[in-house]
Order: sequence, then structure tokens, then C-alpha cells
Amino acid sequence: MDLRDLTGTEFPLIQGGMANIADGSFAAAVSNAGGLGLIASGGFSADRIREEISIAKEKTDKPFGVNLMLMHPQIEEIADIVIKTGVSFVTTGAGNPGRFMKKWKEAGIKVFPVVASSTLAILMERDGADAVIAEGCESGGHIGEMTTMTLVPQVCDAVNIPVIAAGGIGDHRQFKAAMDLGACGVQVGTALLCSEECPIHPAYKEAIVKAKGTDAVVTGRIGGVPVRVLKNRMTREYIKSEKAGASLEELEKFTLGSLRRAVFDGDTKTGSLMAGQTAGQVKAIRPLREIIEDICTGRQKN
Repeated sequence: MDLRDLTGTEFPLIQGGMANIADGSFAAAVSNAGGLGLIASGGFSADRIREEISIAKEKTDKPFGVNLMLMHPQIEEIADIVIKTGVSFVTTGAGNPGRFMKKWKEAGIKVFPVVASSTLAILMERDGADAVIAEGCESGGHIGEMTTMTLVPQVCDAVNIPVIAAGGIGDHRQFKAAMDLGACGVQVGTALLCSEECPIHPAYKEAIVKAKGTDAVVTGRIGGVPVRVLKNRMTREYIKSEKAGASLEELEKFTLGSLRRAVFDGDTKTGSLMAGQTAGQVKAIRPLREIIEDICTGRQKN
């Protein structure tokens, strides 16, 4: 199956759920550019998510969805909001959405949980997921252990529902590789951060453009909360303290509010510049349409 059969989009590409970044305007812009745009729940209140859904509906007549972080303190309310507002697609992360699946499915919502293992993928299929997003550790933000190259084929072998590949997909070569591994489409985050339409601070975008792939490091690996971000003063101090045995409470002092500082203030020294290893492939800030078409067809060039 092709992802477009599920989403009705022009291209088989989903935008990653990016906390504090993916608002209604950005989701609509991605959808208008041919992908499936997503409003991120991370960093937004339930009321704010309702407002962003309304904004997206005003700005596009194309399909879009909402990414739900299942650890959100208002997750019960948000799970109902997507039903009441007529959202067509939900992706989930940071947990098991099983308790919400029945009512989402009864409302006609297509659900694509993010999984980091074939075990969770099997469980999601049993719970009624329409597809799963197999996200490898090359991605930005919170990550699992397996690479996309190993995770995607194992998930494809384990389930009978479509599998969407995520993590380390930044151009058409990686898109084709994902499809050869058995995926029906891809989810992309880092490349879309450097779109003209993305609302992050220009300094954040420039940091990605200047980065090498090896600049996307992982904090929190020792403590069991691995997050991939671009190397800066904050990450160096965090990793040094982590190796010295600092407690989670002590480490939290480095990251508290750090994503918002990066997104809104352009703080490239102590902000959390979440980005995947494909940062080393991003060479310019370009329109969404050009980026998406490049990834899915190879017709555009950097």
C-alpha cells in the first residue's frame, strides 16, 4: 500500500510532530505543499490545541492531523478534542494509545502510533491502528535504540498494517531506501525545520544548515531518556554532568525551558536544538514544497 491511499495527500510524506513548533499554520502549510501536516500537542495546552486546529482548518482544505504526546498532562481532554473538532488523523508518541483507540476509531479517525520496536508495533496492530510509524534513532528529539535500517524491515515483517519509516530521511536516496525496506511512506522532521514556512527562530535554522551529521548528539542516554539535539554549550555540560553521575533532578536544570529558548529566542548556546542526523545534509533554507518534492521525487536539487 502507498501512504497516499491512507492520507489522500499528493506525496507519501508525513510531517513529524515537533513540540512547540508545529502549530496550525505550519501544519496547514505542509498540507498545502503536498504532505500530511500535523499540529503538535507537546508544549501546547488543550485550549491552544483546539485553537490551532481551527487555524489549520481556515488555512487549508487538505488533510491534516494532530500528534499527541501521551504523557501530556491534559491527554484525556485532548483525546476528546480531536474527536469533537473532526480531526481526520492522529499520530501518537511517548506511550501506548491503546486506551483511546476504540473511541478514535469509532469517530473515523485514522491512527498512526510511533513505535520503536516490533513488539509495540504488534500491540498497536491488535489495538486497531491503521498504520505504525517506525522511527529509528537517527531522528531528532526523543529516540529509541534501533536504527531505521534495522527497525523498519523488522516492523514490516511483524505486522500486516502499513509501516511508515521515520528517522534519517532527508533526501530522495533515503526515501527510496525506506520504500525498499518495505515502508509505504515516510515521516520527516529535520529537513522541514529548515523550510521558509517553519516558525522557529532563524538562528535555529542556521544552526541546522551549518551542522554536520556528527553534531547531532544524544543527551540522557545514561539516564534512560535519550534525546537527540545539536551539539552546543548546554549539551556539553549536560553530558559531562551525566557521566559524572548527576541525578535526573540536577540534569533537568540544563533542559528546563531549553526547547522554547531555542524555538522562540534563537538561543543556540543553551537552547535545545532538536534535530536528527540528517542535519548534515541540509544546506539551505527552502520552501516546503521544494523540500517535500525533492525528498519524494528527487526532481528538486539543493
